[in-house]
Amino acid sequence: MADERFVLLAPGAARPGRIPLPPAFRVKAATEDTGGRFSLLEVVLGRDIPRHTHHRADEGVYVLDGVLEIEFDDAVHLAPRGSFVLLPHGVPHALRRASDPPPRVLQISSPGGWELYARWLGALPGGPVRGGAHRAHRRAAGSREDQSDRGALRHRLRGDTTGRADTRGLASRHHG
Repeated sequence: MADERFVLLAPGAARPGRIPLPPAFRVKAATEDTGGRFSLLEVVLGRDIPRHTHHRADEGVYVLDGVLEIEFDDAVHLAPRGSFVLLPHGVPHALRRASDPPPRVLQISSPGGWELYARWLGALPGGPVRGGAHRAHRRAAGSREDQSDRGALRHRLRGDTTGRADTRGLASRHHG
């Protein structure tokens, strides 16, 4: 039934999840809400996102506030409030803060999965291990080299009925 997938969020609200997210991430539409077609997050870019490549997912970013610096392929661009950028899969890119306060953006990933990275960040006691966050972002975004781990991460994040993810083994497995 169509109304089972209807979502209406009040200003500032986010989709509930089993794992509390870091305050910088607000899931507006989770991958499971859209049948895997996309995910939509509101993100305050508190830290720069290093250069990486999505092998499967296209990423769209709309700047709500502040200025976002985008490194795409080998060029650097500034995106002020109201700007939109489409980052097609297969091309290296990085996102950086170019304003204070940091930029606030809407981020859409198609197909979905990026919120798994945000949930992974919130699932680890004390935050992610060095190097692990970048691998989790690649995995959530559909990197070929990490596809075998993606299902295991999703299972761990969804499979716990207590409201807390089973993160045993993630720190040692993803230590970089």
